[in-house]
Amino acid sequence: MLGRVSLLRDHDFRRLFLADTASQAGSQILMLALPLVAVSALRVSAFEVGLLAACQTLAFVVIGLPAGAIVDRLRKRVVMVVADWARAGALASVPLAWWLDALTIHQLYAVALVLGVFTVFFDVAYQSYLPHLVGRERLVAGNSSLEVVRTVAQLGGPGAGGYLIQFLTAPFALAATVAGFAWSALCLGTIRKREAPQQARRGHLGREIAEGVRFVLGNPLLRRIAACTATSNLFAAMAQPVILLLLARELGLAAGTIGLLLAAGGVGGLAGALVNARIARRLGQGPTMWLAIVLPAPLTFVVAWLEADWRLVLFVLYEFFVGAGVVVYNVTQVSFRQAITPEPLLGRMNATIRFLVWGTLPLGGLLGGVLGEVIGIRNTLLVAAVGACLAFLWLVTSPLRSMRELPVSSRTPR
Repeated sequence: MLGRVSLLRDHDFRRLFLADTASQAGSQILMLALPLVAVSALRVSAFEVGLLAACQTLAFVVIGLPAGAIVDRLRKRVVMVVADWARAGALASVPLAWWLDALTIHQLYAVALVLGVFTVFFDVAYQSYLPHLVGRERLVAGNSSLEVVRTVAQLGGPGAGGYLIQFLTAPFALAATVAGFAWSALCLGTIRKREAPQQARRGHLGREIAEGVRFVLGNPLLRRIAACTATSNLFAAMAQPVILLLLARELGLAAGTIGLLLAAGGVGGLAGALVNARIARRLGQGPTMWLAIVLPAPLTFVVAWLEADWRLVLFVLYEFFVGAGVVVYNVTQVSFRQAITPEPLLGRMNATIRFLVWGTLPLGGLLGGVLGEVIGIRNTLLVAAVGACLAFLWLVTSPLRSMRELPVSSRTPR
């Protein structure tokens, strides 16, 4: 806790913290508002909702690897600022088109694709910028602070977003997300510590990409972590669009109510961020990772039996414990990845990991939409629950099962 407080006294980290707060709050509203534009305003099918979810993450498959090599050639703060402004501009087109009575599902697909492209660049630059800003010795404190931001945004974002959607309609609620991305760009622009100019590289882009891939796949611990995260993300992405259809269409819940239910994930995430360091000290870093995956996974089964009655409490419990598990897992594995990677490879390492673990998201979203049409929403949720319970096997069949301390490397790439 003291580490987080001292970091917040640092001007530059505080600006990054404020930027992340605005961006995360807007993203939480976006997570609910964009699919609800399709579900409630355009009345699209389950397949089209799944396709929209796939469009939001397709960029991680298509440009994820070259993005890392490109980011390693550029100043990462500048990349983040440009990405924020680009996402704000793309999103602003949705309420404008709705106001002109010209909004279509095809425009939402296009906006989702643009958002995905610039989110790839922002996220790769963001995770590669933090070690430069705070130093490797404060990575856990820095990541924990930023996870608190994400979870507090999860706590308030869906509820606020739900009521914004309910009173303003989903398209106009996106204006709050536009404002969040713009504020994030402004805060990043006031960071005083500047990166050294990147040396011009004469190497072939493909060879630089391959160097990042070899680094990740050549490390047995990174391989297992990537496989576990990719499996978990696949089935989470399969469940996400059909959960929204279940709550909004089958159970007939209002947008505000849906937002409040989803906010339980933020409460759980905040709890996870607060106890993460204590758990890792007591159990060790390796066991902390796989336990954070395996313990909440069985709760996914309860979602398939939800009705608009007392059983909604089960959904609250599901959101709470999954939110806590995700934060504990992410803080531990992201800090390890950043600590073990030489600085010149950070962008490519993060891009390779993102390519592997986020590359399953469009497939999961598409599968969720297809299965929702073919076998029904509730059966699709059962399939996703079975898959979620298997993800931890990648970790417990590796040395991570019992490793209390994960290695740190100071190697420089050849």
